[in-house]
Amino acid sequence: MGRKEIEIKELKPDDVEDFMASIQLFEEVFDMKDFSPPSTSYVQKLLGQQDFHVFAAIGNGKIIGALTSYVLRPYYAERPLAYIFDLAVSRDMQRREIGTLLMEETIRFFKERGFEEVFVQADQAEQYALDFYRSTKPTEEEKVIHFYYRLHP
Repeated sequence: MGRKEIEIKELKPDDVEDFMASIQLFEEVFDMKDFSPPSTSYVQKLLGQQDFHVFAAIGNGKIIGALTSYVLRPYYAERPLAYIFDLAVSRDMQRREIGTLLMEETIRFFKERGFEEVFVQADQAEQYALDFYRSTKPTEEEKVIHFYYRLHP
């Protein structure tokens, strides 16, 4: 399957089935143990929010890749930022430029809307992810440590 046979589509509130398939893809690719998917009503509500965007790669009528992003409105600039939260491509379709297509469409989408920047984080232990994001020709790369605080067991 070549680039031209893959459709990149922004998912809307009516695309709940495609987003549920995207969530299942994330679960499989990220080896999420004991994962309980959200309800259909929650997913539909999320897809309707202005600060959340999902792009799906569709090939042969099925979801083969997906990317989620959030809009952040910084205090220091009037133009918003886009944060890529998750990007996954089905294991049998990896290394076929599907992730690159998702990144290109996401960057184009936010650039056309006047965003300041798009950014993404990758775990330093995941060399394949680092190599992938470097191949998408980012403007800059920073070394950071990510801290998080679990609020529920």
